[in-house]
Amino acid sequence: MLQPIVHYGIHFGLPLVIALLFYKTYWLKAYGIMILGMLIDLDHLLANPIFEPNRCSINFHPLHSYYVIVIYLLMLIPKKTRLLGLGLVIHIIADITDCSLM
Repeated sequence: MLQPIVHYGIHFGLPLVIALLFYKTYWLKAYGIMILGMLIDLDHLLANPIFEPNRCSINFHPLHSYYVIVIYLLMLIPKKTRLLGLGLVIHIIADITDCSLM
């Protein structure tokens, strides 16, 4: 019961907190851009079965691989890609937390 609360709390709650604290004047836009990081879960459609409750996403799905995670981290550097990069990194943090709670 704790695992999905923590997982989705990080997915949706952490971007909201960051948007409200650091992007006060345009928090809704910042939150929306960070939530776009959820789109990397589309790579789950390539797996068979699509959903496996005890499978760790990290380094299993293509957009959750270690190589791509480095790109997400590099996206934090330029200001133009920072919000999307932050959303992607938060997504990876949520998935890492999920894996550790399995």
